[in-house]
Amino acid sequence: MKSIINELWHGNVIPQEDSRTNSKEMKELLGYMARHHEDLEKSFTDEQKEVFEKFHDCWSEYMSLAEAAIFEYAFKLGMQFAIETLTE
Repeated sequence: MKSIINELWHGNVIPQEDSRTNSKEMKELLGYMARHHEDLEKSFTDEQKEVFEKFHDCWSEYMSLAEAAIFEYAFKLGMQFAIETLTE
């Protein structure tokens, strides 16, 4: 059995990629979002496209930070469960 810590270190376990598209509903939602994104961009002026791109970049950065914080919190919570289980 391979070590999960070793697999994580070597990039073989990528929670943020696996968790985004793991359900049918999430895949459908991503498709809707992409379609609406394209429709919005078609209706924008060049200036609006620039502002939208800046917003999109900020949103992507925010989501990346939020996902990292959620991962950290969930990992710590899982460890607390493990510690409590092993010490009682």
